Amino acid sequence: LGIYLAALLGNGLIITAVACDHRLHTPMYFFLLNLSILDLGSISTTVPKSMANSLWNTRAISYSGCVTQVFLLLFLFIAEYSLLTVMAYDRFAAICRPLHYGTIMGSRACVKMAAAAWGTGSLYALLHTANTFSIPLCQGNTVDQFFCEIPQILKLSCADSYLRELGLLVVSACLAFGCFLFIVVSYVQIFTAVLRIPSEQGQHKAFSMCLPHLAVVSLFVSTGTFAYLKPPSLSSPALDLVVSVLYSVVPPAVNPLIYSMRNKELKEALR
Repeated sequence: LGIYLAALLGNGLIITAVACDHRLHTPMYFFLLNLSILDLGSISTTVPKSMANSLWNTRAISYSGCVTQVFLLLFLFIAEYSLLTVMAYDRFAAICRPLHYGTIMGSRACVKMAAAAWGTGSLYALLHTANTFSIPLCQGNTVDQFFCEIPQILKLSCADSYLRELGLLVVSACLAFGCFLFIVVSYVQIFTAVLRIPSEQGQHKAFSMCLPHLAVVSLFVSTGTFAYLKPPSLSSPALDLVVSVLYSVVPPAVNPLIYSMRNKELKEALR
């Protein structure tokens, strides 16, 4: 409840500040607004239901509720990852192409990029959810997790689910690696350009623009990668629970803190 309230407060303040303060109507804050909405959605998909179950001393969720939870989580996570990739491009354009920044990141281009991120998430979630729940589940109905997570659901299957999942896993891996490679290449060029800035003040300002985004990307990618690529020998119900909290609950609560900690414009808008 404490983490959930912190996420609501932090992301709600960022959304309000960006929406109400005309000084923050720039591409960077437009994408930050979208990120906060996605963070609010992702933590609200899992935590309220688990809190309600805890209060009512039950562990039940309906089949349709489970399907909805899987779809929303996939949609929000993939849309957020795509948006973080777009934000890396925004930082690249701001630092490496400053004279063309207004043209590259015009309002129409920003809306199209944000829409592409949301659209990618919805399409991926639709395909993955339909594929997961078309597999017959016959080994009980107990999911060892505080929300409906695909690896835990596949454990209930009596069919050879791995063959059916292989195609989507390949697509997922290509999408994830492509975005990650794009972010890495963008930041290599950004840091190369920053180190060429003669004044220390200029370098500090450039780094302060990039480091919050880089910290959020690192937190998102590292927790998600460990959750889904950890060796089977490390898997246990307790560890799976902790790892799931790390990648599904902690980032939405921590992201507003990371972005607002050293951001003077955002602090002034909040005041």
